[in-house]
Amino acid sequence: MVSEQQSSGVHLPKVTLSKATPSINLTKPGEQQGVLRVNLNWSRGAKGLFRRSKPVDLDLGCLYELANGAKGVVQAVGENFGSLQDEPHIQLDGDDRSGAVTAGENMHIDLARPELFKRILIFAFIYEGVPNWAAADGVVTLFPSNGPQVEVRLDSPVSGARSCAIALLQNNGRGITVHREVQYINGTQRHIDEAYRWGMQWNSASK
Repeated sequence: MVSEQQSSGVHLPKVTLSKATPSINLTKPGEQQGVLRVNLNWSRGAKGLFRRSKPVDLDLGCLYELANGAKGVVQAVGENFGSLQDEPHIQLDGDDRSGAVTAGENMHIDLARPELFKRILIFAFIYEGVPNWAAADGVVTLFPSNGPQVEVRLDSPVSGARSCAIALLQNNGRGITVHREVQYINGTQRHIDEAYRWGMQWNSASK
């Protein structure tokens, strides 16, 4: 689904990935791209069930595999914030612990050289609070330096799941595609890894 979003008086196209339209080309051959911003926004749950419980706190992160075979995770847990200048060319801004009713986190991916990447799996997990994704009402928006914004809503929630694999970016040899996943997983980042056969080695500080 394509809609128009107004920003600073300029109408910018936005593509919402859905079950019916799950993927889009994020970069194309010969297209100049820069740093992609990935934004996770959610409600901390100041209404309903969360009035009597601890507000929900989501964390944004990703698993990555580079073209040279290097694999890793970028996330606040273990302070694996990454780097834009060096490998993995992915960096998390920080962890939102502001306590605001509406929260957000940002991650940046340098797509100036898309050939450096093989695949990136963007995920979120509930760091604190009741695992109620419906109340969190999360949405991830990708802001490329060139082209339409890409939105993935964390809908079809699964009660009790602590993690959600949101979107998979892959280098298909002709550019980077993004595919809607929205797969809820009852477990940690290690269980996301297992579900997608990423092949990571986890320790107690990073999982």
